[in-house]
Order: sequence, then structure tokens, then C-alpha cells
Amino acid sequence: MATHNSFPFFTVIIATYNRADLITRALNSLAGQSENDWEAIIVDDGSTDNTYSRLVPFMEQNSMIRYSKYAHQGMAMAKNAGMQSASGRYVTFLDSDDEYHPLHLETRKAILQEHPGVNFLYGRVKVVGNQFVPDRFDRNKLVNLNNCIIGGNFFIERNTANMLKGFRNITIGADADLFDRTKCAGIKMMEVFLPTYIYHHDNEDSITNRMLIDSD
Repeated sequence: MATHNSFPFFTVIIATYNRADLITRALNSLAGQSENDWEAIIVDDGSTDNTYSRLVPFMEQNSMIRYSKYAHQGMAMAKNAGMQSASGRYVTFLDSDDEYHPLHLETRKAILQEHPGVNFLYGRVKVVGNQFVPDRFDRNKLVNLNNCIIGGNFFIERNTANMLKGFRNITIGADADLFDRTKCAGIKMMEVFLPTYIYHHDNEDSITNRMLIDSD
């Protein structure tokens, strides 16, 4: 575990909104990582359920988990708030309804140490549930998640993340938008084909699943 006198290798940002019944799964997967050089910043986007009480045991067990709560503004703004508080060398994400494979952080750390010039790492995920989402340019069209950019699997060098100014507050495609802006900025990027981020698309209240329901 990183000490209080040193900066952790990773800052894991967990933005959440009224997902008390799901966030413990995410946090258990973080606590179960083989790599422990991380801090976690939980950004509560104005939850009105018992999210905080579910978090207390995790924060009592690990001083590297921090919690902040803001008025409800949406996930993009919540993630940006987390990035502004990050002290890790690399910033990454864990959506509160998703989870990590136990080797997720360990494998990414090894790759980043082997390729120190890479400032933006991204890659494949394991999708659980509905494999399709609305296209960000045409919401009447469906695209397979395996062909999408998923921000939970981003690892961004902290100064690079600050330079990019985080996510834009758009309803759908904020991850792909950040990816596109990174690419346009000429930042060195690398794709990883290790699906150790587990993306749960079986939750009815996810943004894209709500869109699919509303379009029926």
C-alpha cells in the first residue's frame, strides 16, 4: 500500500449515484486487487439512498479510500471532480455498477512500467448483460459494446488528464469524446487486449439501458 508520504501509482475514481446495492460489489473487487499501490476517490453525485452507510466499512478498513459528495450534476462532472483531487501517477475509473478482475491493476501497472512513454492506456472489457448500446451519433442505431470505447478501462497520466480537462457533460459518448480529443492532441496511446474490466450492462438504470427502454 502506498504510504501517506508518497504518491500512489493509481488513483481509482468511483463516481456513483443512488447505487447503494451495487457499489459494494465494485469496492470488494477493488479491495481484492493483487496490486495495492492505489488510492480511491469515491465521488457521490448527490445520492439520496444509503450509499454512504455502505461505504463506511470500506473507509474504516482502508485510509486510502476517500469520499466526497456534491449536488447532482451527472457522472461526467463527478468524474472530473475526482480527477481534480487525484494524486496518483495515473488516473483510472471504476463505475459503481462494474467491477475489476483481481489482476486488473497489476497487469496495467506492468504495461505502463514497460512503456513509460504511454500517457493513455485503453482496451477491451468483459461485458455482462446486454451487448448493445445506442450509437452516439444516431440513437436509433445499435452498436456492439465490443466496438465501443469504454472509459472504465482508461488509464490516463494525471498531468495529461488535467490538460485534457476531463469529460464533457454530454448524455452519451463522453468516454469516446475524451478518447477522440486525446487522439487529436497527439498524446501517445496504447490499446490493451486484456478484458479484466468487468462492464455490467445488466443494470436497468444504466444510462444506455434506459435509452433502449425509452425507445421501445
